[in-house]
This record gives sequence, C-alpha cells and structure tokens, in this order.
Amino acid sequence: MHGPIPPHRYFPYLTWTDIEAMSDRENVVIVQPMGAIEQHGPHLPLVVDSAICTTVLGQALTQLDAAIPVYSLPPLYYGKSNEHWHFPGTVTLSAETLLRVIHDVAESIYRAGFRKLVLLNAHGGQPQVLEIAARDLHLAHADLMVFPLFVWAVPNCAGDLLTAKEMELGIHAGDAETSLMLSILPDQVRMDRAEAEFPQNLPTDSWLTMEGALPFAWVTRDLSASGVLGDPTVATLEKGDRLLGSLASGWVTALTDIYRFCQPQAKSI
Repeated sequence: MHGPIPPHRYFPYLTWTDIEAMSDRENVVIVQPMGAIEQHGPHLPLVVDSAICTTVLGQALTQLDAAIPVYSLPPLYYGKSNEHWHFPGTVTLSAETLLRVIHDVAESIYRAGFRKLVLLNAHGGQPQVLEIAARDLHLAHADLMVFPLFVWAVPNCAGDLLTAKEMELGIHAGDAETSLMLSILPDQVRMDRAEAEFPQNLPTDSWLTMEGALPFAWVTRDLSASGVLGDPTVATLEKGDRLLGSLASGWVTALTDIYRFCQPQAKSI
C-alpha cells in the first residue's frame, strides 16, 4: 500500500505504540502528499499530479539521511480541480471541503504530538487553498509549523530541458509532465494521442498574464480544446528521468531544512 514511499517512512505502517514511544515528536516531519484526479489531455491518465507528487517524495525519502525522521501520510488524491471539470473524468473537491480535510488531518497530527506538517502539493490549481489552511492552522496552534509547498518549487533542471515557450506556457500535460510520466508510469502514457496546444488569444501589449504577477481568472476550456497546455509530443523518458532525479534531490535538501527549522520568535519590547 505504500507505493513509491519507502515502507519504513510510511506513516500508516506505524502502530500507536510506535508513535507514543517516539522521542522529540515535535521535530518529526509529517508530509501530506497532495495531487488531483483530473484530465491531462487525451494522452495522459487522470492521476498525473498525484503520481508525480508521491513518486518525487518517495525518491527523496529513499535518499534522505536515515537519522532525519520524516514520514509520509497516504496521498490525498482528490483536490480542487474545478478549472478542469468541463472535461469528463475530473473529480474535484470544493475549496471549502479541501480546507476542512486539511484542517482535520492537521488536527489529528497535532493531537498525536507532532508539530511539523508539510502540505506537499503537485496540482497547480490549489496552492492558494493550502496557504490559507497553513496560516489558519498556525493561528489556531502557535507551536504548529505548517509548510504549504509546491513540488516544482525546489531547484530543478527543467530550465535546461524545456524551451522558453514551454517554461512559460506549458503548464498542463505538456513536455515536463509527460516526460515525468514516461519515467513514472510509462504504460499509462499514450504518446500516439499526444498533441501540442498552447493558449490562444492571450492579452498582448498588456501587463495581464495567465499566471504572472497580474493574472486573470480562467478555466481550462477557455484556453485549450484538448485539455493540454504545452507540447507533449517532444517528451522523452530521458528528460523524465532527469527531472525526477533533480526534483527528488531538491526535496532531500528541503526536507532536511524543514527538520532543522525553528519557528521565528520576535523579541518582546
């Protein structure tokens, strides 16, 4: 049941007595992998974001120093995916439901004595929800450290492998995600169905952008008939292997930093 997560790092395999016996529980890092079940064009399965998040985390945990206590919760496969719901197969939670799920998971972890929770997300449609949840949880429990993090945010080699156009506009089911899936779940990738599609009629001579500093609201149907935003036709296994390795390496460093992290405290005046 642990999938790509090393079994000795898989939280559900612990017993309650294992947890009770843990020393320094407040510095043990608990990770909640988060993805989505949503359309990724005609060539990729619905599970892309969940598969990428869990596999990157699993590889990072395999490489992590054994002395650093980090455990993974089961993946949260469903996310806030309503930007894709015009495409059959997408399963979405509302923002309110996702907030409640995160809240209840975090409260359970807190009650067990843990004080460091990573919300490790691979779905681009929900970082803002995670950020709201993290702030509210820290306000509710001043000693609870919550990290709302995006799996792609660590330094990685994407810039060396993808075109400038792909880096800017290839945000869904394009070269990067397709290459990664060729590395992770090659039997589920249908390259014969891959087609390139980039968003059309974006604002020109304007500060407004799809996902920049001054974004506008959109749903996928506004930008793509196929559900693809990018060029998956140029994806390769070699690129996927390199992306996976660089992301995993980045998360080894990030998880180590989280283990060492201490919540800042302002001095009293």
